[in-house]
Amino acid sequence: MKTIREGKAIISIKESKKISKEMEVFYNPVMKFNRDISILLLNIINKNNLDIALPLAATGIRGIRFILESKKGKINKIYFNDVNRKAYKLIKSSLKKNKIKESNRIKVFNEEANLFLLKNKPFDYIDIDPFGSPNPFLDSAIKSLKNNSIIAVTATDISGLAGTHPKACLRKYWAKPYTPKQKNSHEYGLRILIRKVQMIASQYSIALKPIFSYSKEHYMRIFFISKNGKKETDNLLKNHKIVMDDVGPLWIVNLYDKPLVKNMLKDADDELKKFLSIIY
Repeated sequence: MKTIREGKAIISIKESKKISKEMEVFYNPVMKFNRDISILLLNIINKNNLDIALPLAATGIRGIRFILESKKGKINKIYFNDVNRKAYKLIKSSLKKNKIKESNRIKVFNEEANLFLLKNKPFDYIDIDPFGSPNPFLDSAIKSLKNNSIIAVTATDISGLAGTHPKACLRKYWAKPYTPKQKNSHEYGLRILIRKVQMIASQYSIALKPIFSYSKEHYMRIFFISKNGKKETDNLLKNHKIVMDDVGPLWIVNLYDKPLVKNMLKDADDELKKFLSIIY
């Protein structure tokens, strides 16, 4: 077994020669940045007593870090889930390793992700961080959100979104991507992903506004804030357009909330500050 120290969390996982879906329990050290950003954003937003759902928890390191690194009063309850029985057992043992007791507020589940969400809803924060496309989990996650809540969505199948496989993008994300030879292809892919998530939510008159979005390494990541209502949803959908070379439809306005990024910069460590300063 290999001991991993990330942030304030400690976990032990079975060593693997390469990062792949075939790992006994999936852990990717490259995604530490993803988790760092998530913790920073949660600590900055003006919301406390959050009910958090991690339907694809894997090793559980994200949730453990949330518990150990969030500001006082930030979390009310946090539910870990993974369909993999070995992941479920690892999360339980990792909680003990980090001296975190299971309770009514900290629970671990071993269920299919969509079933877990719908059985335990609603939540203030849901993190969809799959291996591949988030598509199979979007509908149930959106239906499990409280009003004025946050859903974080990761996609690692960016070859389609960024234009390498345009037919895949059309099938999965209902849009034509930009050519990958252009330097902005990842931004266009990010905007296509935003629109896809918003379209799923619009069926339920839920408007999802991106408050922080980025593309890095092998993945794209978006944080949305929800607002229930037909008027809000109709106004949001006006920002879906087809742009030059018939790319899209896609989200055409802001990828992030500028005041939020400004506040994130104040609390960020040097690595995150360097990244955020490019955006701000």
